[in-house]
Amino acid sequence: MLRGAFKMDAAKKTPAVRKLDVKKLATLAMITCLAYVVMLVSKLMPSVNDFLDFDFKDVVICIGGFVYGPAAAAAVSLVVAFIEMITISTTGPWGFLMNFLATASFCCTACFIYKKHHTMKGAVIGLILGVIALVCVMLLWNYLVTPIYQKVPREAIVDMLLPVFLPFNAVKGGMNLAATLLLYKPVVTALRRAKLIPESEHSAPPVAGKKRLGMTLVFLFVLATLVLCALALAKVI
Repeated sequence: MLRGAFKMDAAKKTPAVRKLDVKKLATLAMITCLAYVVMLVSKLMPSVNDFLDFDFKDVVICIGGFVYGPAAAAAVSLVVAFIEMITISTTGPWGFLMNFLATASFCCTACFIYKKHHTMKGAVIGLILGVIALVCVMLLWNYLVTPIYQKVPREAIVDMLLPVFLPFNAVKGGMNLAATLLLYKPVVTALRRAKLIPESEHSAPPVAGKKRLGMTLVFLFVLATLVLCALALAKVI
């Protein structure tokens, strides 16, 4: 009898759940495609030391993770890194691993904190912790892995950790932080109006026009400053 009740309950929920899952999968597929395109466009930015690339796909993945959670961000990070490996990357599985770790450490950390504290303050704290996680994880993994796929002595990589890898990942993470805060609200609003994502379960108070403008200007200033730092690291300016 209990087994029959479970079957009846599952039958009642299946159509709605199935519809939600299909819409979620379609939206995540769209986010994956957009992240890949943004990655391709990011290649137009100059590299640092000829192999460190600034990449804005983390912004797209982070926005998706803010909506669907850190597990979704990890899944999209993995898929985009894999597609990049089999299409345009020349660093093989090691590059795939480093690419995935860089994106996942930033996005999953930020999305996990935002899921626990669904406010602007939670988003800012999550993104800041995401940048810190990115820097720490990549310092460790550049030390471990970069000598293998770059085929250079580990001592050469050690000499680059603080003057090259640390500022590169800090600037890269900072640019993605500022861009995510700038784009999250308009992108999510557009997706909700298109009925591609559900309405938020959390009702945040509306932000006054002057306060919103001030925050936007601050994020734009931070982003512009970090872009100039990125160009300086790449020895363009």
